Amino acid sequence: MVAVRFGPELRFICVAAPEYLERAGVPKTPDDLAAHQCIRHRLPSGKLYRWEFERLGQEMLVDAPGRLTLDEQGLMIDAAIAGLGIAYIAEQAATEALAAGRLVPLLLDWCPPFPGLFLYYPGHRRVPPALRAFIDVLKQVELPPSVLAQELQDTASTTHSA
Repeated sequence: MVAVRFGPELRFICVAAPEYLERAGVPKTPDDLAAHQCIRHRLPSGKLYRWEFERLGQEMLVDAPGRLTLDEQGLMIDAAIAGLGIAYIAEQAATEALAAGRLVPLLLDWCPPFPGLFLYYPGHRRVPPALRAFIDVLKQVELPPSVLAQELQDTASTTHSA
């Protein structure tokens, strides 16, 4: 297989509104999430997404507790801004809300970046001309973070695998 990278490194982080954190406290570790309302993410398959954390080589999967379950990252961000709980989202998708102070990043030392998105194709076969043209464009053009953030809002649940 041949991999062609497109876009920057990505990172999924926990976020919450300052008002929620004043009311419920700030989690210091992923285990602390058990005492919080989390905004859960339902995947297209119907399964609930388990939040992924890593620190100093220790990996953790957390079944986030919470009454609210959504299937779209933009709605998860809106719910977090409204103070309904802690969301686990692509950092790039919440750039504006983070910069404006409407959301606060949490557990950053447990949320390392990963290499980002790649296009994989078999290297031992002749590549069709349309795919070759697409690959050539990917190699020449780096997606700006704002474009990538929109793509993540639309497709994060089906493209993220850490």
